[in-house]
Amino acid sequence: MRRLLTTILSALVTFAIVVMAAMLWAVWMYQGAGPAAKSGDMTTVELRHGASLPEIASSLERAGVVRSSAIFITAAQVTGAARRMKAGEYEFPSHASMARVLDDIRNGRIVRHQVTIPEGLTSEMVVEILAKKTDLSGDAPAPAEGTILPETYQYERGEDRAKVLKKMMDARDELLGALWAKRQSGLPFTTPMEAVTMASIVEKETGKASERPRVAAVFLNRLRTGMRLQSDPTIIYGITGGRPLGRGIRASELAQATPYNTYLIDGLPPTPIANPGRAALAAVLDPPKTTELYFVADGTGGHVFASTLEEHNRNVAKWRGVEREHAQAKAEAAPEPLAGAPEVDGAKVKAQP
Repeated sequence: MRRLLTTILSALVTFAIVVMAAMLWAVWMYQGAGPAAKSGDMTTVELRHGASLPEIASSLERAGVVRSSAIFITAAQVTGAARRMKAGEYEFPSHASMARVLDDIRNGRIVRHQVTIPEGLTSEMVVEILAKKTDLSGDAPAPAEGTILPETYQYERGEDRAKVLKKMMDARDELLGALWAKRQSGLPFTTPMEAVTMASIVEKETGKASERPRVAAVFLNRLRTGMRLQSDPTIIYGITGGRPLGRGIRASELAQATPYNTYLIDGLPPTPIANPGRAALAAVLDPPKTTELYFVADGTGGHVFASTLEEHNRNVAKWRGVEREHAQAKAEAAPEPLAGAPEVDGAKVKAQP
């Protein structure tokens, strides 16, 4: 009997040691450093929607993120994470512990991709940017002009292009609603879409953010006084749909009748000519109080403003002088043309009348 008790006790101690060793090994597998990445510092794994826990564990083991799919399954079940696993694209650093991996998946710390939409693009141009994103899916038709807010947007791999585009449109609606509610009184338009149309012209007229409020004030002053807007970007939109013209506007194009030729039509064009950004929208809905009605390029990328035609004409004369200097310097630096080379048609260089 004594020998039997000794044998049983010895077996129990051995079993306890084995169990404890197994537990320590499992804890080390769970909390200790994981495998090294097969290449680089990160391992990317995409977990599909609807994947079961064994499929997720197997995917992680095959990718070299965890050493044991069985222990991962057990850990997920013991911690309760098995019921809250989130699909998506994940990046795990080299040697990430199984605890870290499980926590990332349970909390949905997926990789976020992003797309940046510059101010002043047409809706077709925005859709073309989305079409070039190979990590998106589906098709997205171009929405109405001016309905997108140019900004940087995040998305998941495989997300539908139409869904990403809707984010941009919802952001524009939210911003426009907030700005319209706080708009300055006495503005010369009655609908938010008219404000967007004006903001799109302001956006295309100047690339300097600091000038947008002043340019907005000029066009609003023109509307108030019954002057035509006479904006070159509207003429270009009527010709190319907003694509770059690649040259100056010709005199014949200034006289070309389109719904967007603000040298010929009164008031605003029928639609926006681009998608304006936050600054342009804010400038139009809360412009500074000025008497300025004219502006012309100053040769440095900005503009010089005037309240009277006399003052404006002097500014235009200065700009013409700058143009001539630039043309002369360019001619002196260029090689001589071949005999018989055709002349290029003259083009109008932008200047507000």
